[in-house]
Amino acid sequence: MIDLHGKIYSCKHCKTHLTKDQDIMSKTFQCKHGQAYLFSEVVNISIGNKEDRMMITGLHTVTDIFCVGCGSNVGWKYEVAHDKSQKYKEGKSVLELCKIFGPHDSNDLVCQQISELLIQE
Repeated sequence: MIDLHGKIYSCKHCKTHLTKDQDIMSKTFQCKHGQAYLFSEVVNISIGNKEDRMMITGLHTVTDIFCVGCGSNVGWKYEVAHDKSQKYKEGKSVLELCKIFGPHDSNDLVCQQISELLIQE
């Protein structure tokens, strides 16, 4: 396991470090439960099987990513973007804010509240 320092995002369930604030590439992504961030680098994860998914921005080959600490699904990684305009996503990971702790912006409070409800289920 890799320990990170600074402003850290970690797994909501087990607190395993996943990435740093400075690795955020975009805060405009969406997931089933709300907001998500695109990160250039994520650590302490395992990767699921590749599958093609039709997303808002077109067809992508992705893998789900899981926390190595507890096995929770925390997001997905882009393996192949089939549209040329989306190639910048390849090799990058999306973490769902509802599944992580971190130095979220104040407008992310709704997602944090949703995640609290999901954990209680």
